[in-house]
Amino acid sequence: MIDHIHELILEDRRISAKSIAEQLGFSRERVGSIILEDLDMRKVSPKWVPKCLNADQNRQRCQSSELIWNFFRRDPNDFLWRLVTMDKTWLYHYDPETKQQSMEWQHSGSPAPKNFVCKIHWKSSRLVFRVQDGILLIDYLPKDQTINAEYY
Repeated sequence: MIDHIHELILEDRRISAKSIAEQLGFSRERVGSIILEDLDMRKVSPKWVPKCLNADQNRQRCQSSELIWNFFRRDPNDFLWRLVTMDKTWLYHYDPETKQQSMEWQHSGSPAPKNFVCKIHWKSSRLVFRVQDGILLIDYLPKDQTINAEYY
């Protein structure tokens, strides 16, 4: 019985204990006890991360951070007056998967699963450029236009 429940979970890590109980004809409490105590598994939510970066993108991000840190160390008092930050906001027209829908069964020692924010279904986008004492520019992209190097 324990092995069968474990196989069902490994086939579909998002299966509910209620569904397993209905398939096997056991009580929900018994299935829950087997999952928690015998299999030592918990249902966990994935960690949301902004994007999946490859090794080169991670290296570029580290180099940029180091460059900014060096500018700050050179002249901390003047640093914020020279810094312009940019924020890109995506305005989605759909509801992403809920936290409850994305939960998976994991053994207690397993690393948490990850969900990457998907940016392919967006309606419009907004760019905001800021300086220390306020907003420098807000720009809304026209519908169906993509932010690329030429647009920047």
